[in-house]
Amino acid sequence: MPIVVDIDVMLAKRKMSVGDLADRVGITPANLAVLKNGRAKAVRFTTLAALCEVLKCQPGELLRWEPEDTAGE
Repeated sequence: MPIVVDIDVMLAKRKMSVGDLADRVGITPANLAVLKNGRAKAVRFTTLAALCEVLKCQPGELLRWEPEDTAGE
């Protein structure tokens, strides 16, 4: 998927665990892991806003676009 989630980078910068972030944002650690590992199909703006509030960052620090590998075309 061309959208990459960099939550792990921000967690490392903030020295915060996945469990702590999940508790503070109000989502399950399993759902946060799905988002963090790039398996999520969507993210609610309210969740994104809560992540940004807790991590004290902008959405662009958590999400970035990378072009898909089209070497096989």
